[in-house]
Amino acid sequence: MIEKEALQLSDCERAVLADRLLASLSRRPAGLDDAWLREADERMAAYREGRIEAVSGPEALAELRMDFRR
Repeated sequence: MIEKEALQLSDCERAVLADRLLASLSRRPAGLDDAWLREADERMAAYREGRIEAVSGPEALAELRMDFRR
């Protein structure tokens, strides 16, 4: 079954697969990609200027899991 194979993928591979599957369901609103690029640029600038700190991937995922359990 496809689901069993997908669950054997790494976290990163599953994330890419999920993104591609979601994108295949519907079109993204116009300008969404540009908005995400602006957001990424703003976050990188904030990091470089010391306004925010980097968080490791595993730490970020752990925080998200805790938030969703509440």
